[in-house]
Amino acid sequence: MWQLHQFPLCPFSRKLRLLLGEKSVAYELVRENPWDGRDAFWQLNPAGKTPVLHDPARRVTLCDSQAICEFMEETVERNPMISGNAMQRAEIRRLVALFDENFYADVTEPALHEKMKKRIITRQPPDGQVLRQMGRMLHGHLDYIDWLVDTRQWLAGPQLSLADLTCAAHLSVVDYLGAVDWRGHEQAQGWYMVMKSRPSFRPLLSEKMDGLPPPREYASLDL
Repeated sequence: MWQLHQFPLCPFSRKLRLLLGEKSVAYELVRENPWDGRDAFWQLNPAGKTPVLHDPARRVTLCDSQAICEFMEETVERNPMISGNAMQRAEIRRLVALFDENFYADVTEPALHEKMKKRIITRQPPDGQVLRQMGRMLHGHLDYIDWLVDTRQWLAGPQLSLADLTCAAHLSVVDYLGAVDWRGHEQAQGWYMVMKSRPSFRPLLSEKMDGLPPPREYASLDL
């Protein structure tokens, strides 16, 4: 069985977990705290980043969330998440990159640093100015997600895709940290509620971090 080395609030690990859930691929979780720097983990991935998918029996190790997702797309036929014609697949990959790069840099990473790392690791208070800037950037991204929801059945087109899973993974981290202001973004919130209702999302909603509980509405499917 695959071993998924991951950190609960790593959005890239969450993206992969959603994909594996949609494809019904069995795996077991191995917790990797990014601040621990375990030698055994660095031997699996010299970049020292999660997620890493490892099969000890076959001596197979896969690193980088997008590379692993592409591997799963090529090797598991069930529920393709990068599908359609060449233009549609290009649009899926464009949005995946947008969320993994721009959304992460503007929103997910600052939220994790201020609300998770400072609380658990450095024991410092969050920087209000950074959080306000993060909130402004989040509203800009939610505006774009509103537009995507208004003009398409799913974010990248007519079918659920890796773009939806990637966006939902990042939003779920920020949502866990209580940093999403949905006011004025009913379209994006409605789409996110649909994503939260999928069976692949349930393991994420039930997982908690010691010393960092999510807000009460995090696991609700009605908000």
